Amino acid sequence: LQYAYRDRKVKKRKFRSLWIQRLNAGVRQYGLNYSQFIHMMSGKSRAAEGVGGNVELNRKMLADLACNEPFSFKAVVDVVKMTNK
Repeated sequence: LQYAYRDRKVKKRKFRSLWIQRLNAGVRQYGLNYSQFIHMMSGKSRAAEGVGGNVELNRKMLADLACNEPFSFKAVVDVVKMTNK
């Protein structure tokens, strides 16, 4: 019982780490890495031009797409790449 509070937070941390690993593996197939992909998704790379990121998916959903729906994930990656050309 004394570790329940702490371990609920550890569980969230581990799942986030798992989602990041899955995302990194997914986007590497398309010539990007995790940090480049997240940076391009956030729209910060083109914020000065008034162009923001069009994709509003969290890491959990993106990791699920990368694992279970590779064609849908490729479409998301293509959209992110096109908005950041």
